[in-house]
Amino acid sequence: MKKVLSVALMAIVCSMGVYSLNAKGGGKEKTVMVGGAAMYSTKNIVENAVNSKDHTTLVAAVKAAGLVETLQSDGPFTVFAPVNSAFEQLPEGTVENLLKPENKKQLQAVLTYHVVAGKWNAKDAQKLIKKGHGKAVVKTVQGGKLTLMTSDDGNVWVMDTNGGKAMVTIADVNQKNGVIHVIDKVLLP
Repeated sequence: MKKVLSVALMAIVCSMGVYSLNAKGGGKEKTVMVGGAAMYSTKNIVENAVNSKDHTTLVAAVKAAGLVETLQSDGPFTVFAPVNSAFEQLPEGTVENLLKPENKKQLQAVLTYHVVAGKWNAKDAQKLIKKGHGKAVVKTVQGGKLTLMTSDDGNVWVMDTNGGKAMVTIADVNQKNGVIHVIDKVLLP
């Protein structure tokens, strides 16, 4: 019985995130683990993303697109951040082609299509989806639209205008200048 309670308690603690000491005041700061690294709400989107082993392709793309300064600014931004394996699912050569200097505008369009102005946490998104009777349409920084929806099992999905869908695998990774929701597919405008 003690072993079952210990395992249950450990599962609850792990699902709540990791707490670390805040360097400024020694208080506790809630962090979320992404790609093997703690994400700190006192850091900006770029400062956190560079530490995630699951987002090396996204970080390289943000640098190639010249969007580092933008994503380090005050925002706030909501970023749907595809993991490395999401980029690997694109047709062969797509990422390499987008990273070429002559395709910078196209790369910027793809990346900013994953960004929504404002800080939209999961609770806000769920309210918007409920209000829209199962779907909510949000405008991206790129100018396109994404549709947010939930599945019967409670997962949040993001659909692009082409019908491509990405599942939110880690929600509410709070940042100093917004929030990141990790997704499993690349969305295309």
